[in-house]
Amino acid sequence: MGRKKYSEEFKREAVELSFSSDKSCKVIAKELGIIYHNLIRRRREYKNKGDLAFPGNGKKSYPLNRKKFKG
Repeated sequence: MGRKKYSEEFKREAVELSFSSDKSCKVIAKELGIIYHNLIRRRREYKNKGDLAFPGNGKKSYPLNRKKFKG
C-alpha cells in the first residue's frame, strides 16, 4: 500500500478550515485523518503561492463537512 494522495480541493479546504477554525491544527489534522506536519506545510505553501499551491496530483477527493468541523 502506497502513501495517501489527496485532491487539490481537499488540500485547499483543509488549509482554509485550519485558518478559519478556532481548533488547533493538530485537532483538525486528526479529525481529517491527515498528518499534522503535512497540514502545516500546506498552510505555508498556501500563504506563499496562493491558488497555485496545490497541483492536484492526488486521487482522494471528497469535500469536507464544514458543519462537523465548525468551531
